[in-house]
Amino acid sequence: MDLMPTPFESAQLILTLYDQRREETLRKARDFFISFNPKSFEDFMAGITGPHGAYIRQVATYWDMAASLVRNGAIDQKMFVDANGEFIVVFGKVEPYLPQIRQAYGNPNFLANLEWLTLGIPDARQRIDTTVARVRAMVEARAAQGN
Repeated sequence: MDLMPTPFESAQLILTLYDQRREETLRKARDFFISFNPKSFEDFMAGITGPHGAYIRQVATYWDMAASLVRNGAIDQKMFVDANGEFIVVFGKVEPYLPQIRQAYGNPNFLANLEWLTLGIPDARQRIDTTVARVRAMVEARAAQGN
């Protein structure tokens, strides 16, 4: 029997996830990931195997875990999507290389929950593309200002 979470239960889990995002190492990882801009599978793999590879893995798997809570009914999907947007950026940066990453790691389900959640939002393709473009422009503007 599938039980849907109450709005209060969903809200509590969303706030718990938000609180975890404030943890120091995850905050540093998220800051790094936002500026991480792979332009090829080789760039992505260089990032994963580089000195900040743990940050990339931590952010990607954090959002996949959060998406699994939605996919398995612990958090209401609409409420989660309404309250979060960072997962769209994360998926958008990984998506072009996802088949190759899955093959390289021998894990056909790598980030499958994040993929399911992101591609399931209304106007997914447009939201992914515009969100990633906006974040890239923001990062480039920040870099141009020396920040």
